[in-house]
Amino acid sequence: MEIYTKKGYLNSEFRLFHLTDRETQEVAYHYHDFDKITIFIKGSVSYMIEGKSYDLKPYDIVLVRHGDIHRLSVDNSKVYERIIVYISPNFMDAYHTDSYDLSYCFHKAELEHSNVLRIPSLEKSSLFRAITRLEQSFSDNGYAAELYRQVLFLEFMIHLNRAARKNRLEFIDTRDYNSKIQDILAFINENLSEDLSIDRLSGKFYISKYYMMRLFKQETGYTLGQYITQKRLLLAKELILSGVPGTQACFDCGFRDYSTFSRAYKKQFQESPRETLTFS
Repeated sequence: MEIYTKKGYLNSEFRLFHLTDRETQEVAYHYHDFDKITIFIKGSVSYMIEGKSYDLKPYDIVLVRHGDIHRLSVDNSKVYERIIVYISPNFMDAYHTDSYDLSYCFHKAELEHSNVLRIPSLEKSSLFRAITRLEQSFSDNGYAAELYRQVLFLEFMIHLNRAARKNRLEFIDTRDYNSKIQDILAFINENLSEDLSIDRLSGKFYISKYYMMRLFKQETGYTLGQYITQKRLLLAKELILSGVPGTQACFDCGFRDYSTFSRAYKKQFQESPRETLTFS
């Protein structure tokens, strides 16, 4: 059984990169255990996130939540330039009060069922000006340059959330997706602790199970079984890190046998549930 790979590693609460590639290797479906923001600057790129595909335009903002299975396709005949930010959930929690929440944009994107935000008019946008200042800061090697970039990133996040709250951004629709598969994906993610057998899913969504399995693979790049197992393991790790015992996490995430869960967990995360709980 294929298990999706975790890409990228976050050793601090926050990491900021400015990357320009003339040849980008094809990356298989993967996930992160942190949130990721990509500010697309130039190139020819399609992002595939949880069964939806997005063709990017300059200064599109891509929001990928931790655990989202995704990949991208890059046309290497063009230079691919972007700013990437890795953010731990703890970082966002530090900027959440009764009066503001810098993770609001992620919640709004989830409600809009879109991972990509587009600025309708760059010339009039304070968000675009914040992005430009952030982009230019990577050429600044003066005093406290790294700290200055972090300050500019917080400014960008404030403008991003203001724009999202006032509906000054377009949550773009995807180039291509299957509504039936999107309904199945949503149901799976909302019911990971329940029976998600092929027979139950095909009956609930009134679709032949063989056609459903073929269509799911075609639309998302992975099989139903792979996807469900991956999502259950990611949820289990979140629960264990929050202090839930491994045995309880196993059954809370829909596994019916602890030994099977433990083997899959160790294969995925290179540590046992007990080790995760011990070092959390």
